[in-house]
Amino acid sequence: MLKLARLDARTIALVIAVIAFLTIGGAFIAQYLGYAPCELCLKQRFAYYGGLPLALAAAIAAGANARATRFLLAIIAAVFAANAALAFYHSGVEFKWWPGPADCTGAYQGAASMSDFMKQLNNTRVVRCDEVSLRIFGFSLANANIFISAALAFLAALGARNAVKKA
Repeated sequence: MLKLARLDARTIALVIAVIAFLTIGGAFIAQYLGYAPCELCLKQRFAYYGGLPLALAAAIAAGANARATRFLLAIIAAVFAANAALAFYHSGVEFKWWPGPADCTGAYQGAASMSDFMKQLNNTRVVRCDEVSLRIFGFSLANANIFISAALAFLAALGARNAVKKA
């Protein structure tokens, strides 16, 4: 059995990069298949847009600079921990535990003028953040992202710790 504590920082960074790539790739495939993302879904993608290149940079730095590797992995851990919190918030909106942002839950946003009203009418279909469009094994994509982001944050923190051991 593979022991995570024994993995070096470079391997962990590469695992993070692969998981991040597969996750964001899966999101793009779902979108291509017609499952349009809501505003909160789009915001959750930012962690992957930043985390993937940071993980690759950490993997490259691992052989030459343990301090840089540790720093990059610490940033990745923080980014994905924040993303797990955002995914938890989004899941709560889906479960109707709390209200979501007005711009994606169908709440009326009072028009200040007739032109604002017409702009609101001309908006194409708003993808609601409080309705699940796709479930996989009973989980919405926001639910799954809680676990994926938390796992990536854990791996990045472990990699930062392991980079310290080598320094």
